Amino acid sequence: MKSIALAMLLAMVAGFVLSHAMGNQGVWAWVSAFCEAATVGALADWFAVVALFRHPLGLPFPHTAIIPHSKARIADSLAAFVRDHFLEPETLLKRLEVFDPATKLGEWLSRPEQSQRLAQMARGWALQALDLLDERAVHESIQRFVIARLQAWDASATAGEVMGLLTADGRHQQLLDEALKRLSHYLDGEAVKRRASALLVKHARREWPRLVGTVNWIRPVEGIADDLAERIARAVLEELNGILAEPRHPIRRDYERWLRTYIQRLRTDPELAARVAKIKQDLIDHPSVQDYVRGLWDQIHGALREDLERGDGVLARHLERSLLGIGEALGRDEGLREAINQHVMGGAEKLALRLRGGVTDYIAQTVKSWDERHLVRQLELSVGRDLQYIRFNGTLVGGLIGLLLHAVIVLLDRAPV
Repeated sequence: MKSIALAMLLAMVAGFVLSHAMGNQGVWAWVSAFCEAATVGALADWFAVVALFRHPLGLPFPHTAIIPHSKARIADSLAAFVRDHFLEPETLLKRLEVFDPATKLGEWLSRPEQSQRLAQMARGWALQALDLLDERAVHESIQRFVIARLQAWDASATAGEVMGLLTADGRHQQLLDEALKRLSHYLDGEAVKRRASALLVKHARREWPRLVGTVNWIRPVEGIADDLAERIARAVLEELNGILAEPRHPIRRDYERWLRTYIQRLRTDPELAARVAKIKQDLIDHPSVQDYVRGLWDQIHGALREDLERGDGVLARHLERSLLGIGEALGRDEGLREAINQHVMGGAEKLALRLRGGVTDYIAQTVKSWDERHLVRQLELSVGRDLQYIRFNGTLVGGLIGLLLHAVIVLLDRAPV
């Protein structure tokens, strides 16, 4: 385009020279007028266009190279323009309010293909995140974190709280009832009675061998032991049934008192707390526990990678269903949409206020740091052909004005004095 504009200028100069060579009479007078004025117009507009970006012919004419000399002012004006028209909270909120982001988000997520696409994108991001993790560092971090949390855990107080929950609403009495029922069932078994009888015989033969020998003449000691074991079992069962049937039984009251005292000790007794802490620390220091903690990340990492590598993995399906559900909920719940829009508006206002100064300074400093030649070149390319059309128009308009002036001169010459 510059070449065409230059060719037009040269053509006008050539036409002007040619018309003078041909005597500058008749039609050549009109050609001369057109080409002379067109040359002046082309030169003037060339000067004006070039003066915007650089010094014409490299000569420092006043008020030329306007853009390079005004780079700082342009930078500040551009930054202020962005600040006032894009980061002005009131303007931004009006645009967002019209946009209705919650409704748009709901419509977008309600389409299954969009939810699926977003879930697959999230799956890819998660796999990349797993690849970026330094496994050794993660191992050490997880181990330090878990061990530190276990060491900071007050096991005694927690045990007291858990047992306190278990005693609420008489749950501990229900537990005692269940234990007594199981003990009764156990003691009523024939196998237990035989073992008890055998123990009685064994003890009697060891402690009273002569008495056992004498009694054997009357009745075998095994039979006596069987009867005794049966009676003992029956007595114990009767006692257990009595405890089960009597809510105010002394054993129940003793059990209640002991349990509440022990819970209180777990919460307040430093000595008992120290013993529980010692047991906890022994468990933490056990090699099996240490190995388990070190292997946690391997198991988590492997399970996550295996699931994420499948396009239909559990996590991807769950995320897809969740996103689709969010979209449907936004479509039917006006209150949810309003709440989200309010959060977006509030966040946008805070963000705009926080970014206004920083973004303005950043834009201004960035433009000011640009190389002047690079800035001029980019602006010329951005404006493009229109710069050369200014020169084209200047050439043509100048020529037409030259023709008009020549016509006026001719008319004046022919007019009667």
